[in-house]
Amino acid sequence: MTQLLDIFLHLDVYLSVIIQQYGMWTYLLLFLVVFLETGVVVTPFLPGDSLLFAAGAFAAKGDLDVGWLFALLFVAAVLGDTLNYHIGYAIGPRAFQGQNRLFKREHLERTHQFYARHGGKTVVIARFMPIVRTFAPFVAGIGRMAYGSFVFYNIMGGLLWTLLFIFGGYYFGNLPIVKRNFTLVILAIIILSILPPVLEVLQSYRRKARAVLTPPPAE
Repeated sequence: MTQLLDIFLHLDVYLSVIIQQYGMWTYLLLFLVVFLETGVVVTPFLPGDSLLFAAGAFAAKGDLDVGWLFALLFVAAVLGDTLNYHIGYAIGPRAFQGQNRLFKREHLERTHQFYARHGGKTVVIARFMPIVRTFAPFVAGIGRMAYGSFVFYNIMGGLLWTLLFIFGGYYFGNLPIVKRNFTLVILAIIILSILPPVLEVLQSYRRKARAVLTPPPAE
């Protein structure tokens, strides 16, 4: 866990080493990380937003080609969600039955509640929310969301997500103040990314507490 946190907070250091050692193979590695983070429901812990931002910053320095980077990671994001949708479609409601060791039940339930409130737009909104991002297409598949609608939201969400973070890193990642405080910037991205689901959980608890405290209507 400590090692994973260190990787998150020092993505610039680790990514620099990977680029130096593996060169063009770095594109494949980034593709696989994004594909697995979005496409396999048991790997929501992999870096997403911060990785795209860091990769964009290295593209600005000329270590990576921003065009190839954007194209490959956009495809990885869309294919990942597509795989996750089909896995959810195949498993169906059984995912909510019994104890499944492959994923945390509370993450699934939380995403299901979020999906119930926001509908198909969840696939787009969830792109910017770690953990929910991984579970949203899975829950869409479980709920038998119309595939045409899913494809539309999937492409839109993947496009907005990769555009924002890759080009955010490309245009801002090498500003002197950002370079000097890259760890703090990555930490801020992580905090801002997890803030919406945290607020969603707090609102859910508040609604439940209000329901418990509210007396039943008089007959």
